[in-house]
Amino acid sequence: MAGASVCESMEEFLKQCERSGDSAYCALRSLLERLEDPSTRTNVRIFLSDLQKRFASEGASQSCLQTYHIQIQDVYLDQYEGFQKRKKLKMMVIPSIFVPEDWSFTFYEGLNRHPDSTFTEKTVAELGCGNGWISIAVAEKWLPLKVYGLDINPRAVKISGINLYLNAFDDDGQPIYDAEKKTLLDRVEFHESDLLSYCRENHIELERIIGCIPQILNPNPDAMSKMITENASEEFLHSLSNYCALQGFVEDQFGLGLIARAVEEGISVIKPLGIMIFNMGGRPGQAVCKRLFERRGLRVNKPWQTKVIQAADTDISALVEIEKNSPHRFEFFMGLGGDQPICARTAWAYAQTGGHISHALSVYNCQLRQPNQVKKIFEFLRNGFKDISSSLDLSFEDDSVADEKIPFLAHLANVLKDISFFPYESPAGSRRFRSLIAGFMRTYHHVPLTADNVVIFPSRIVAIESALRMLSPRLAIVDEQLSRHLPRQWLTSLNIERTKPGRNVEEQITVIEAPRQSDLMVELIKKLKPEVVITGIAHFESVTTSAFELLLDITKEIGCRLFLGMSEHFELSSLPTSNGVLKYLAGTPLPSHAAIVCGLLKNKVYSDLEVAFVITEEETMFKALCKTVELLQGSTAIVSQYYYGCLFHELLSFQLADRRPPAQRNAKPTRTSKVNDFSSSTISVLDQAELATDEREKSTLVHMDIDQSFLPIITPVKAAIFESFARQNITEPEIDVAHGLRQLISSNYGFPSASSTELIYADCPVALFCKWVLCCIHEGGTLCFPAGTNGNYVSAAKFLNAEIVNIPTLSEVGFKLTEETLTDVLKTLNKPWIYISGPIVNPTGMVYSNKEINILLSICAKFGARVILDTSFSGVEFNSKGVDGWNLRATLEKLSSTNPTFCVSLLGGLFFKMLTSGLKFGFLLINQQSVVDTFHSFAGLSKPHSTIKYTVKKLLDLQEQKTGDLLNAIVEQTELLGNRYKQLKQTLESCGWDVLEAHGGVSIVPKPSAYLGKTIKSNNSSGTGTQEITLDSNIGEVMLKSRGLCINSASWTGIPGYCRFTFGSTDSDFQRALDCITKFKSLVSN
Repeated sequence: MAGASVCESMEEFLKQCERSGDSAYCALRSLLERLEDPSTRTNVRIFLSDLQKRFASEGASQSCLQTYHIQIQDVYLDQYEGFQKRKKLKMMVIPSIFVPEDWSFTFYEGLNRHPDSTFTEKTVAELGCGNGWISIAVAEKWLPLKVYGLDINPRAVKISGINLYLNAFDDDGQPIYDAEKKTLLDRVEFHESDLLSYCRENHIELERIIGCIPQILNPNPDAMSKMITENASEEFLHSLSNYCALQGFVEDQFGLGLIARAVEEGISVIKPLGIMIFNMGGRPGQAVCKRLFERRGLRVNKPWQTKVIQAADTDISALVEIEKNSPHRFEFFMGLGGDQPICARTAWAYAQTGGHISHALSVYNCQLRQPNQVKKIFEFLRNGFKDISSSLDLSFEDDSVADEKIPFLAHLANVLKDISFFPYESPAGSRRFRSLIAGFMRTYHHVPLTADNVVIFPSRIVAIESALRMLSPRLAIVDEQLSRHLPRQWLTSLNIERTKPGRNVEEQITVIEAPRQSDLMVELIKKLKPEVVITGIAHFESVTTSAFELLLDITKEIGCRLFLGMSEHFELSSLPTSNGVLKYLAGTPLPSHAAIVCGLLKNKVYSDLEVAFVITEEETMFKALCKTVELLQGSTAIVSQYYYGCLFHELLSFQLADRRPPAQRNAKPTRTSKVNDFSSSTISVLDQAELATDEREKSTLVHMDIDQSFLPIITPVKAAIFESFARQNITEPEIDVAHGLRQLISSNYGFPSASSTELIYADCPVALFCKWVLCCIHEGGTLCFPAGTNGNYVSAAKFLNAEIVNIPTLSEVGFKLTEETLTDVLKTLNKPWIYISGPIVNPTGMVYSNKEINILLSICAKFGARVILDTSFSGVEFNSKGVDGWNLRATLEKLSSTNPTFCVSLLGGLFFKMLTSGLKFGFLLINQQSVVDTFHSFAGLSKPHSTIKYTVKKLLDLQEQKTGDLLNAIVEQTELLGNRYKQLKQTLESCGWDVLEAHGGVSIVPKPSAYLGKTIKSNNSSGTGTQEITLDSNIGEVMLKSRGLCINSASWTGIPGYCRFTFGSTDSDFQRALDCITKFKSLVSN
């Protein structure tokens, strides 16, 4: 193209361009290839300069576009000139790409409202760069480190490349250098990219993201499904500049789905202090536009706003259709001068008659408020949880709320992403959580505690009631603010004298309410001489240690236990206020007769999300509390512990460890008065109860003694858990689980669940069971357990002082109840209350058929028994072909009229039915009003938090809809458990155990027949040598000590000689367990 051939080449070029737009694009693509070649670059740049000069006038330029399908135009920057003081840029345009107009000019004006430091030396990406003029202008003016111009239109990227060379070189083809001796070629790159896909795929971190992208749904949705290639039609490629397709976001209804996706992709690639700047049409309304950013955790400001005439080539009929099908109204104006908004339908009609309509156009500047945490949240959502992104709401008016909730959501996202199951945690509370509480006490209050001084309870009321049941005092004084939810029987008793032996626990405990003021409390303690005092400290007395010391002294003097509540004075803050109790503990150990009770309620987000902890420095009290919470509550919801654990972690994360020397404490002299100790019955039950093995950190024990599934948490469960916390303003119907539970119970068991049947739910089934046991005690009933019942339930009933009778069962029928054995026992009792586990029996894994359970219920009705059917271990039947499901409706309706005292309650949970792993939830249906009234007289039941109820309702809805993901996962895990059962049974049998056939559940009961009477060598208790142990009922203890395998012994199962093994463990633990069983056989053989 040099010399005389330029004219000839120009004519050939224009002749090719004249044929069609596609031909013109092919000619330009060839030019770009030669611009990219340094050897031909100069001549081609001169050629382009000559081309512009040939069509220099405005009329000639427009004629060139119409005739030759190309145009080189000047984009004037005026006062926004770049480093070289250029007032204009040279820009090639073609029909198939976006032509610079009001939208992009307004956007550039908005960019110029930012200080120079916003872009200088920054890495920038422009989304929807079109012909690249804004990317080039940004590089020209602010000298960023790099600008990536990105567009999904492949032709736009090629034309942008030509424009880059047009402005990086002068009309003589010589490079234009800036102050840093760089050209635009050093600063700008253009790439074909669907939004930020190029940056994500190439791991490019950005400091600035700018974008002016389509915000109206294509009126022809099918058109947007076409493959985007440079050979597509000009009309289709140009439409990419005006319209967007549905993106799967809630903002699609406003035409903002593409921007929503751009923001979420931006969050993944932007640096923590990065800024995103978007051009936004105000058609959906300013509030909608702003919320798009805020609910994704971005702070928003609006540096520039104006009005522009709606582009004539953009069809707004899609917005009219949205208005037709929703209450939302878009915002347009009549002309540029209109100040009253009109809806899309009115605007469309006005435009059809030739009127000009306008809309607001704003430039939004947004920055992540907690970048690292928000990034973690969106990383979690991208990995299989995109469906719940529409529920995410990170918009907060109060920064303190955001500072609490966003870190927790990030923590929860990390937990759900990294774990396949909720790990085993001690019933006393997660060791990590207890360590965080102890760490907070050490760091902020200089109280030298450890995790073994802290026990976790679901709530303060539960902690108080559990302590009273554990100590069984004759008389307790409880301050009136803490006594409101204690059992009514305790608060109405007038028996303050010592009671006669043999009376039940409900008659033994009397609670006297007292004012909180210390001098009045002390006077009552002196006069009444209670065995337990539970009180808080008045606010005006809480600053100094005096009131606390006074209470310690008087309770020690009369031999009384003291539980001091400090919930109102305990602050989760980096600058907590002075607290007299903690001041005392910083210098003096907590006396053995005293404990601290604290309910965690002062979070910024959930006023009803409570976890409580008890502090004690007495080892005996610590162990007793651990066992008590396991018997009466099972454990505290792990997600609630995660929530408060996150708050403690945030407060400790910026503190330097061991910055101060450990506090020096002086022990106060002890008095000689004997403190009220545990009752002999309590000590006996706690000693004999086979509860969770006390573990230290990094334990290598293998648990086959726990009623918890450690199978992978299925995706619908993870999604429901996260969504329950990600949502804001959840409505009451969204957490109303009653309908779904009644449907579940009716469809699975045929149990009458009409509104006349009382439905009660709690944190876990065991808490409901314990209240039911109290109803039995209150009515003077005798509680009957079949031999072969969950040992924890039996121990809990004993702990509560229930009158218990064991019903014999026979191996011939799988240790199930039979008509004969049940009749033989019931005819000897006056007020029988019967516990039946079914359809799947825990621990045997046997199944009661519909016929069998109906026969048993008929016998119970004959003797006027009150029955509880415990279904909480059912839902996983892997070996039950030929066993029909329950349908109790007809039988119960018939039997309810035969004996007025007969009633049936149904206990359950979603533990196995939904394979919800660590998610705790229990329900109880009671079909007799007198039992309901008695049940409610025992207040203090720990209810599931609204987030748990939201999760449960989501899962119940999914099951009712028979959603594939949920049902398929349940089927897969049921098959897995069936295979586990076969493996475990085969291993046990090959090692000399007699295994009872199981049909469902997660446990089996084998008998160690080959081991009984044999001896094994073991280290003695002092560790100085070995001793020989004869194997009998102690086999579980020996397996624990020798192989680290935890199982339940025969005393737990209630079946002589039969132990229990659970197999809902992780794959690795299950294989380790099989290995332990095999090696134990070798150990005995040797």
